[in-house]
Amino acid sequence: MRKIICLLIVIFIIIFGISTFGEKTETNIPLAYTGNSEAIIEDMQSQSDIAVERAYAAANPDTSVVSALGYVVVTDYIKNDGTTDVADEIQNIIDSNPNRTIYFPDGVYVIGKSICTPANPSKSVDLQLSNYAVIKAAESWQENEAMIRLGGKDAANDTHTAGSNYSLTGGVIDGSGKANAVSIDSGRESRISNLSIKNAVKGIHIKYGANSGSSDADISDVNIIGTGGTNSTGILIEGFDNTLTNIRIGNVFIGVHLKSASNSMRNIHPLYYSDYTDYENSCGFYDECGNNIYDFCYSDQFCNGFRTVGNISNIYDNCFCFWYTEAGGKEVAFRADGRFDSAVTNFRAGFRDDTENAVLIASDSGGNGVFDNLLVNKNIVSDKSYRRYKEGGIKWFINCIFN
Repeated sequence: MRKIICLLIVIFIIIFGISTFGEKTETNIPLAYTGNSEAIIEDMQSQSDIAVERAYAAANPDTSVVSALGYVVVTDYIKNDGTTDVADEIQNIIDSNPNRTIYFPDGVYVIGKSICTPANPSKSVDLQLSNYAVIKAAESWQENEAMIRLGGKDAANDTHTAGSNYSLTGGVIDGSGKANAVSIDSGRESRISNLSIKNAVKGIHIKYGANSGSSDADISDVNIIGTGGTNSTGILIEGFDNTLTNIRIGNVFIGVHLKSASNSMRNIHPLYYSDYTDYENSCGFYDECGNNIYDFCYSDQFCNGFRTVGNISNIYDNCFCFWYTEAGGKEVAFRADGRFDSAVTNFRAGFRDDTENAVLIASDSGGNGVFDNLLVNKNIVSDKSYRRYKEGGIKWFINCIFN
């Protein structure tokens, strides 16, 4: 009798799965790359950069205006001729003007060592760069720390005192192909916005935060260009509880590298266009901690769009992977070095039909992750193992019962 009951249950699951679940959350889509070329993609990137530059122009006031606002204008004290090393002079201006806005007019400011702002709210400053103000690493640069270290001195964990929300806004930070651009070292409520980072080994580094690891930083409207090497990363996050929005990243090996939790990311777009050295380990989003939220995040041309390490879980909403050339030879939307335990909703994978590809590669089985409303051309997907995690499919239904 027991065997008969089990047999009837299995038959019911099969019939019910075929009639009800079927393929309801997997939509077959045409090839996403048709008609595109590397030249077209590069032109799109160029037009995107132009749009960003025009937006920045709105934050480029005349020096007489900023002086009237009470800002400290650095060109009253230093040169911006692109040849003179003014690192010590800038540091002196910062140290001598607590709780002031330090304004950099158009020009090139060469620095040979790191500039540090205080995290202590009573000493903090705002750094505001005009649209065409460039802080550039000197050719002699040898430091491991970032060019601009927000909260790099006078460490503090204080959100109650005015001055805790210091920021870096506008302009260009140029790493000259050898320097890390910006780091948030200490403090809380630090902000980076409307910034263009060029030729940096590491674009932004949010370090382990002052509040038991929480850094509580806000990063928005930033454009990052790396060096193209395998050591180049757009954003490294070690502190917790950060918010990142509207960020473009290019010419890096890893777009966003997370070593912390409770981070919220929206409209983050890393694009790979390096020389394909060690391509199989290139990654748009590399997460080693879990408990992070991704919304409308878009990995472009990296071998691995989204990668997790260990048995961790994240939430991915409205995210996308795309490959515009066959040069890499392999396309993986999600790679889990461990179990796949994440919730993925409204995800689209724009695979090519001339490369090896996979929606998911998980090194360990038994995960409880799920793909809900997956958009993919199933006819060209090489690896079908993702189907056991596809919500509504019979394999997913059976996996739910036995796990």
